[in-house]
Amino acid sequence: MTMNLLKQIAGSRLPVTFYRSEDIDQVRILRAAGLVVALVPSPSDPLSMSGAAAAAQVLAVTQKGREELAKFNYPESRPPRWRNRSPRFTARPRSYASGPSQPSSSARHLPQ
Repeated sequence: MTMNLLKQIAGSRLPVTFYRSEDIDQVRILRAAGLVVALVPSPSDPLSMSGAAAAAQVLAVTQKGREELAKFNYPESRPPRWRNRSPRFTARPRSYASGPSQPSSSARHLPQ
């Protein structure tokens, strides 16, 4: 789940702010692992290390974070869409047995 959040962060415009406590905990894990640079609030009760945190803000993905993303093939390299399309135009061979000639009257003329 934490790697999914890292993918989401890498695909977003930075800085990104998280308000849910689950997301804030995951940002803490990513920051502790050195995968992101983030501002994470300290718990409201420092003795028990618990309490509601207001928000966590991710400022950047570190080089180590990008290397981890590369292990999961992120960003995914996809072939361009146009390479998968069939051609719209087809070519018919011309016969040059008698040399280049004028187009026949049955040939279509396209407007220019």
